[in-house]
Amino acid sequence: MNWITNIVRPRIKGLMGGKGKGGGDTPENLWKKCPSCGEMVFHRDLVANLNVCPSCGHHMRIGPAERFAYTFDPGSFTELVPPSVPADPLRFKGEKKYSEEIKSARAKTGRPEAFTAARGTLDGLPVMIGVQPFDFLGGSLGLGVGEALVESLQIAIKEKRPYILFVASGGARMQEGILSLMQMPRATICVDMLKEAGLPYIVVLTDPTFGGVSASYAMLGDIQIAEPGAQIGFTGARVIAQTIREKLPDGFQRAEYLLEHGMLDMVTHRKEMRSTLSRVLHILMKQEKPRSKVLSMPRRPGSGNGGAAAIP
Repeated sequence: MNWITNIVRPRIKGLMGGKGKGGGDTPENLWKKCPSCGEMVFHRDLVANLNVCPSCGHHMRIGPAERFAYTFDPGSFTELVPPSVPADPLRFKGEKKYSEEIKSARAKTGRPEAFTAARGTLDGLPVMIGVQPFDFLGGSLGLGVGEALVESLQIAIKEKRPYILFVASGGARMQEGILSLMQMPRATICVDMLKEAGLPYIVVLTDPTFGGVSASYAMLGDIQIAEPGAQIGFTGARVIAQTIREKLPDGFQRAEYLLEHGMLDMVTHRKEMRSTLSRVLHILMKQEKPRSKVLSMPRRPGSGNGGAAAIP
């Protein structure tokens, strides 16, 4: 018998007067276990700390809502409407139908694809931010992700906005075959177009970033930033070790290791990410940061930020 689930949790809910999921104001999960140190963190404390474990500093995976809230000026952004693409272009069938996997991922995340972009301002500077989160089929690169990324890059060029990409991915989405692989050169071409227009392209690599995504547009930033402890590479460490038959160095494929070996420009804590991005972009765009306004702290998702808007 699980005494925490069957005894402790019901008593806590009873004391707080909540009925849990669907029946009160008490959240279903008041505590979250850190996947790194195993510490149980109170949900409110975790949110206040930008979803970073206060005990060990582990940066937990977050989605577009949190990224936008932590980066944009409060209330300044609007999400782009995602483009429509075939959900299952090859009618792929594996252990589970690909169409069913897509439906399940959409229901779980509340988003149509593993990519969301938004336009807004960062300390008054107009920017475009794209987020490729890991929670939607491992952040895999498919037709929908590629089309949304390309479209947001084109809009950034048209509106003369620097582009910030927060990326986490396991690589190309093999259920879409060659259609997924073709998104890598498409995105790469658009990144080149952005740079030709004289607009900065900043990439923030988060945990984990692997496969064809890390081998293409995720490593083309004018400035390459990573969150602490992020796993970054092409092939997993276990496969590499088995192939070369050697023990890999400690911390191999971690952000700090890549920084030490010249693959990154900086490793930045989530609490410092917004100010770092603002400083870098204002320098690259040769604009002074506004001095009359006090820099606001990142806000939690859903606190008065923008919603969806049609792409012009």
